Amino acid sequence: QAAEHTLYNQYEEKIRPCIDLIDSLRALGIEKDLALPAIAVIGDQSSGKSSVLEALSGIALPRGNGIVTRCPLELKLKRIPATQAWKGKICFHNTSTELHNASEVEKAIRQAQDVVAGTKGAISGELISLEIWSPEVPDLTLIDLPGIARVAVGDQPKDIGEQIKTLLKKIIGCKETLNLVVVPCNVDIATTEALKMAQEVDPSGERTLGILTKPDLVDRGTEESIINIIRNQVIPLKKGYMIVKCRGQQDIHNKMALATAIQQERKFFETHRYFSILMEEGKATVPQLAATLTNELVRHIIKTLPALENQVHAVLQKTLQDLQKYRRGTPRTESEKLVFLADLIRFLNQDISHMVCGEEQLFGNETRLLAKIRAEFQTWAARLLECAANVKKSVLSKMQKYEDQYRGRELPAFSNYRMFEDIIKEQIIELEEPAIEILNNVMGLVEEKFMELTKRHFSNFHNLSRAAKVR
Repeated sequence: QAAEHTLYNQYEEKIRPCIDLIDSLRALGIEKDLALPAIAVIGDQSSGKSSVLEALSGIALPRGNGIVTRCPLELKLKRIPATQAWKGKICFHNTSTELHNASEVEKAIRQAQDVVAGTKGAISGELISLEIWSPEVPDLTLIDLPGIARVAVGDQPKDIGEQIKTLLKKIIGCKETLNLVVVPCNVDIATTEALKMAQEVDPSGERTLGILTKPDLVDRGTEESIINIIRNQVIPLKKGYMIVKCRGQQDIHNKMALATAIQQERKFFETHRYFSILMEEGKATVPQLAATLTNELVRHIIKTLPALENQVHAVLQKTLQDLQKYRRGTPRTESEKLVFLADLIRFLNQDISHMVCGEEQLFGNETRLLAKIRAEFQTWAARLLECAANVKKSVLSKMQKYEDQYRGRELPAFSNYRMFEDIIKEQIIELEEPAIEILNNVMGLVEEKFMELTKRHFSNFHNLSRAAKVR
């Protein structure tokens, strides 16, 4: 008990804050502007995706034939002490409904999907958020996505397959999303649509984890090939593979409890002639998957937080920049208009002064004007050094020519001054073209910066903007 208590404390100190931070950002609606770290679950129809989510969350999700998940379902699992009671909450369309029992969840999700996507089997990209607090769940946030379908059924749109793929790619294509690909053991993994899609958006396999389901349906003689897949020897993924055995359809009809299913799963792997080795390697069972996913998500959150912080700063700077355009309302009287105009010009002049002094405000990855000009002058300095080297060579050759052809009464090495002047004039003429080129480059940089400032200050005042650009 003491060891378990210490583990729980570490969990609360290290893992819970990371997941709570991302959930709180998502609750603020930040994912509309920025991509947040998440785990997305994808799989072909009947791949066992719902069974895996049920086993992780301990709640019954909608099941049936065809497309059952018709909207992205955000599943926020929150672990609470054993002394506290189970509770849930489902949110969609800016409405929120409290759930008091795990048995209410399936009906609530179906109703939410009917509201969001309609009752005719269509799909929607709008998110339904389901929050579960329970002593028996891991601290984890998952996004369940519609199963990949190929043929429209009943009233479904004819291009339902393409619609689902477009929705999936939009979510799993984000670099901040970990992709959980669910594949049944009795299917050739190389032909699985879900894994193909994951490979398209993540060719290196850095953010993809494979989950094999239905190990009890493996054909005899193919067990070794399944072990090779789990050991990452067939289609390698950086995060590898795991294998789980969840409740089958018959178990659900017999109303088998999820706790009983986990016990039976453990027994299945421990006693299996081939798969018991995977249990020892920590690559089998739902509890092991829950622990792996939680650690992966936390590691992923910690890795992406600095980039997320930079994105927030960049968006904030841009918003502040946009906000500057709306300082006050339009003036009414002539005197107010004059003051307003003077203020507009004064603000522009202040920014020009800051720019000239190399103190202008920067946004994102911008570079100061003086730094850009300095780079041009460094190019000029290199040209001058090159020219100096050429002068040294040409003076010697010209000296030799003078000695041989033109020397009169002068002593050797006492060359005529006019000769030196001619040599230097030749070099200066050669410098004229690069000098004008650099001058034009610098003028272009200054003009570009002035135009940028004019646009920033006068974007809402076209006549003023035009007049400033002419000046």
